[in-house]
Amino acid sequence: MMSNTLYDALFLRHETSDRPFLILSDGREISYRAFLALAARMAHALTEKGLRAGDRVAAQVKKSPEALALYAACVKAGLVFLPLNTAYTAPEVEYFVTDAGARLLVCDEGNRPALEPVAETADAAIMTLNGDGAGSLMDKAAQMPSQGEAAARTSGDLAAFLYTSGTTGRSKGAMLTQDNLLSNAEALVDYWRFTDGDVLLHALPIFHTHGLFVATNVILLAGGSMILLPGVVMDDIIAALPRATTMMGVPTYYTRLLAERRFTRDLVGHMRLFVSGSAPLLAETHREFEDRTGHRILERYGMTETNMNTSNPYDGERRAGTVGFPLPGVELRIADAESGEIVPQGGIGIIEVKGRNVFKGYWKMPEKTAAEFRPDGFFITGDVATIDADGYVSIVGRAKDLIISGGYNIYPKEIELLIDEMPGVIESAVFGVRHPDFGEGVVAAIVAKPRAAPSEEKVIAALAGKLARFKQPKRVFILDELPRNTMGKVQKNILRERYRDIFAS
Repeated sequence: MMSNTLYDALFLRHETSDRPFLILSDGREISYRAFLALAARMAHALTEKGLRAGDRVAAQVKKSPEALALYAACVKAGLVFLPLNTAYTAPEVEYFVTDAGARLLVCDEGNRPALEPVAETADAAIMTLNGDGAGSLMDKAAQMPSQGEAAARTSGDLAAFLYTSGTTGRSKGAMLTQDNLLSNAEALVDYWRFTDGDVLLHALPIFHTHGLFVATNVILLAGGSMILLPGVVMDDIIAALPRATTMMGVPTYYTRLLAERRFTRDLVGHMRLFVSGSAPLLAETHREFEDRTGHRILERYGMTETNMNTSNPYDGERRAGTVGFPLPGVELRIADAESGEIVPQGGIGIIEVKGRNVFKGYWKMPEKTAAEFRPDGFFITGDVATIDADGYVSIVGRAKDLIISGGYNIYPKEIELLIDEMPGVIESAVFGVRHPDFGEGVVAAIVAKPRAAPSEEKVIAALAGKLARFKQPKRVFILDELPRNTMGKVQKNILRERYRDIFAS
């Protein structure tokens, strides 16, 4: 039998298991055996289409058991899986499919008319897979055998491409190997104590590392089950919680749950773990969640290029405002962005990481790849952070969000923490826009509670005694909501563009 590193570890032992793998919102269950029979048929359909190990498969499909089986099929056939955000427009999809050199584009039937020219331009085949499991790919798969040997793949072979958001330029394709994905799943199963008795409530999208390579791979490796919800509907989540033991989400999920009267301590008394990531969790949310449920959310930190890097401890203090400690197998340091020298303990600098989890590089961008790695192999993440005396890592912001005003470096997180503590404030985002005198001026956008919004003047006055003058916002805007991407991250690039001319002379 040929070896396939990722398939052998995540899937192979489950091929004859009748244990439930997926539990659907209507109560139906799909066993591991049935799921992997479906994946085998899909793998045969892909190879019958002429795809060979190493070829890229782009998928812009709705979340469903079949969409998840497409990922498994690609692993089995040795294909490189490229999941795409379902919100991407045809021109955006064209860039990803063309840049990746994808041989096949799988899409929803409703999007086929818009995406057929994209596939033609990229010289890719096109097949359909709908949210209800129908489509030409499934028609083809239905004619195929439900068993078959996995393609030979080693730990260093590519398993997936994930494209970065591209807010500061052209999106980059992060090349993730079999071992990148497997090593992270191994670390998380151990660190978060997952077993085959776990049932994970899965409401995350599966075109992102969080929902696909963290949540799904962890459950596969542990041999547990997933309640697969199509999206973030509070009624569905609350109905599913009694069957779950664990949940992974972004901060928005938890703030929405806290807004529900039905979300009570009794409802989640049987749960063992709530994990949050993909965006910072407010300290207020931490406290309110613990007061309501008795559970303290476990916050962690990862990124497209590395999967997970750090986590608050399973046992021990889960410290609000931090992302915990480096995971086993991950080396982490804080370095000066320019010199690369390690900063003193407590100092602020760029997170650099090294380990099996760190990606192979950016697709077709050797110069960019070289620029993002230190000579000793550490990857420069671009995330600005500090490590306290107890070893907890706290993210200060992104290097690209750093504000330089009058020659001084200003870290938005410092200001946001103070604003978030003000009465009536729900959350804030601080950013810089061009200023004729200072280069950049500090601006704050605030979301406030209904009928409790502080005025711009009150916010500025409240900060006057707490921050050096050069750090104080020159303008404050009250918004109904902050712009976010699909994973809940605040899009400061949109705010910078929206207010780019407010200091224009």
